[in-house]
Amino acid sequence: MSDTGGAAANADQIVYWNETVGPAWVAMQDGLDAQLRPLGELAMAALSPREGERLIDVGCGCGDTTLALARRVGPGGAVTGADISEPMLAVARSRAEAAHISQARFIKADAQVHAFEPADGVFSRFGVMFFEGPAAALANLRRALKPGGRLAFVCWRTLAENPWMRVPGAAVAPLLPAPAQPPDPFAPGPFAFGDRDRLHGLLKAGGFAEIAIQPHDAPIRWPDLDTAVRLAMRVGPAGTAAREHPDLSDRIEAAVREALALHAGADGVSLPSATWIVRAS
Repeated sequence: MSDTGGAAANADQIVYWNETVGPAWVAMQDGLDAQLRPLGELAMAALSPREGERLIDVGCGCGDTTLALARRVGPGGAVTGADISEPMLAVARSRAEAAHISQARFIKADAQVHAFEPADGVFSRFGVMFFEGPAAALANLRRALKPGGRLAFVCWRTLAENPWMRVPGAAVAPLLPAPAQPPDPFAPGPFAFGDRDRLHGLLKAGGFAEIAIQPHDAPIRWPDLDTAVRLAMRVGPAGTAAREHPDLSDRIEAAVREALALHAGADGVSLPSATWIVRAS
């Protein structure tokens, strides 16, 4: 950890992304990058990186977006990929070395509190929804920007608008004990920024004045049913259920397969997704 305050600020997420989900993402990196890359490219277009710029990639994971940004800024620029998951950062560093992209560097840092070097732009592909204090995190990123700098990211809208994750979750819900209380929709997690008004308010509270939040709808695709089931069983609500209830893992997988099979066709499995493309300065 590059800054001691990060461990205190997002301790649960640090454990989660290092010990639970990070290794799963590493194992499924190629498939997940292929799924998410088109959505990340929309946020990159909103950021509009230029040669020679210094950028920050928040929640860089296995480095796919950091390397793409680094190619855009060229050897005269620099991109810092920041993440809290050491397993994912190890992959990112090896990918940068293999690609001979020296303008990309990776740090283990909690972007909610880390003191970044001044940057022309901040980018994220689904890496900004996991902060314990989202307004504080956005304010910290705002402080990292040079005068005239800008922020651009893509995040999920609500779970109800994202059948690609809702369908597997709904399939396994009848197999699980009823939760003691309804989940907090604004808790750190994939859909924490789903409410547009709340997201706009958090950006304002973080010090951003010019804010554009645009909806985008696109299918999430898997090449075949086996791949769709395998990914669902490693990440998302079905994966969480399988880890928390290993005695039910076979039944959970069967339920997920049955649910996803309804959305399979000649071109694989496809389900709708809904995101926000955000730009602010």
